[in-house]
Amino acid sequence: MNVKKSIRLVHLWLGLSTGIIVFIVAITGCLYAFQEEIKSSTEAYRYVQKENKPQLLPSEIEEMVTEKFPNEHLHAIHYHGAEKAVEAIFFQNEPTEYYFICYVNPYSGKVIATVNQYEGFFHWVLNGHFYLWLPHEIGQTVVATSTLLFVFLILSGFILWYPKNKRVAKQRFWFKWKETTKWKRKNYDLHNITGFYVLSIALIFALTGLVWGFQWFAFSYHKAFGGESSLVYEEPKSEVQVGLQQPINALDSTYLYMRKAYPNVSSIEVHPPESDLSPIAANANVDEDTYWKIDYRYFDQYSMKELQVNHIYGRFDKADIADKVLRMNYDIHTGGILGLPGKIFAFLISLLIASMPITGFLIWWGRKNKN
Repeated sequence: MNVKKSIRLVHLWLGLSTGIIVFIVAITGCLYAFQEEIKSSTEAYRYVQKENKPQLLPSEIEEMVTEKFPNEHLHAIHYHGAEKAVEAIFFQNEPTEYYFICYVNPYSGKVIATVNQYEGFFHWVLNGHFYLWLPHEIGQTVVATSTLLFVFLILSGFILWYPKNKRVAKQRFWFKWKETTKWKRKNYDLHNITGFYVLSIALIFALTGLVWGFQWFAFSYHKAFGGESSLVYEEPKSEVQVGLQQPINALDSTYLYMRKAYPNVSSIEVHPPESDLSPIAANANVDEDTYWKIDYRYFDQYSMKELQVNHIYGRFDKADIADKVLRMNYDIHTGGILGLPGKIFAFLISLLIASMPITGFLIWWGRKNKN
């Protein structure tokens, strides 16, 4: 058996073994591509009428929402501008798992809506994309392993596609369906030619997906760009000092500081301290359509001194190229790095990737059933 036949056999079995998973991951990626745009246009509770008065401070929002949910943990308060509701985010993993958002009018403090983030169509789609609707520990491993095999599937497919000479090359770049009426030939061309055109983007999707799938891959990916920062998120600790009391409304002080430091950002988020040693974490996003430029800051809850971190989620101006590449990962994976045109492009490529297991299976089925 020559090398190309061996590669064809590997490509066949990789395709048959991961095909259904590749299809599910790709088609759910399509469905999730415009989730933010769809939610923004259909969920009226995200918006409020702008009023000619200051928005409520975080401590005031905190008091109002914790009165409504006294036994739940308030994780963060997220401001999105003058005409959008403030998000009071309640999140906890243990002992009871929950994740819901209270949308609050920032001028009156009225809770407009409370939305469970573990319910709804797009949560179902995302659960399929990450876990195949299986228990998370199992589904994540299956998807990550299949994504790794998909990388080898892409590479072996390119080797099989690569033309031997110029005459054959002309048939590898465009469809010539007028020259044949056979569905098997048309299907072969659809798989072969489409595969070539989506190859590079499919590889990017796979590699950025593997960053979430395997910790060792994320570490290697980061190191390949020269990264030295830690990938493990760890908050710095506030320092309790004898005789030094926590400033009045330290949460408000942090928010007001962030407002002054970032006057033109699209959103500011502040996190109440989790414990006596926790900092007050805050972040500001300059672009509402992406996430990689977010500036993460941490402050001692007693002295308000800014605390430094050695992981990638720190000050944007201190991030090196490797850190920025990792921080871009979600925006690259979704196409959001290029705005709406990028998301449209990612949607179309994902749709074509979803077609590949189908046309590949039909090639195999057609060869087994020559009649």
